[in-house]
Amino acid sequence: MKQLGSEGNQSSRPDNTAASRRRLPHRAPFQLAAALAFAGVVVSLVAGLFHAGSANANDHPATFAEYARSTIWTAVHLGQFVGMALLIAGLLVLLVVLAPPDGALAWTARFATVAAVTALVLYAALQAVDGVALKHAVDAWAAAAEPAKASQFATAEGIRWLEWGMRSYQSFVLGAALVLTGAVVAGTGRVSRPVGYLMALSGASYLAQGWIIGAEGFSSANAIPTLAGIVLVLVWSVWLLASAWARKVPRAGAGTPRAQ
Repeated sequence: MKQLGSEGNQSSRPDNTAASRRRLPHRAPFQLAAALAFAGVVVSLVAGLFHAGSANANDHPATFAEYARSTIWTAVHLGQFVGMALLIAGLLVLLVVLAPPDGALAWTARFATVAAVTALVLYAALQAVDGVALKHAVDAWAAAAEPAKASQFATAEGIRWLEWGMRSYQSFVLGAALVLTGAVVAGTGRVSRPVGYLMALSGASYLAQGWIIGAEGFSSANAIPTLAGIVLVLVWSVWLLASAWARKVPRAGAGTPRAQ
């Protein structure tokens, strides 16, 4: 009887281990998601350090003159695009790793995936406008003789307004992607829930940026939402990375570990 009882206890252990594995994402894909997201944040921040921008961004004559003097403008914007692509890749891998069951969370993850991909497509178009078209326009304005300068300036300003519109809607969609992904992270509980809350808050800051840019352009009113977005994304990406590398793979006979 004791032997049968011992066998019964052993047979129940694989079930506990299986439940543990279903509860926590696999370590390697989770690490990949965290590494991609963190790398995207770092690349974006480094590229942003080289972005010309000492003048008031809504003072177009001063700003355009500064942009025209920049010799690395296109490279900086390519770096920003690479950073965004890495961040979005991290979100997409994370959504696959979490794989919520059928129900509201599963649909939330699907909408988050669509929003993330759309945000990347919009960002590519935005960088084409800002990093390529605007640069050519301000260069032509700076080199133009006085009679043609006004028309060249009007062209550059029209591209700038197009940039406002594209950045506004890209911020809306990126904010939605972050809010929805944060909801999936917090809802599944397979990653530390505060990461999801911070992710959702960073999304809210991007939603605020989208509204302000659409209404006022790159005004000083956008400073606080922009700073909040940078800080929050940096914090949750670091937390996600630390959690991914600290996570232990469940062992046979071990109880269900908690997300760190």
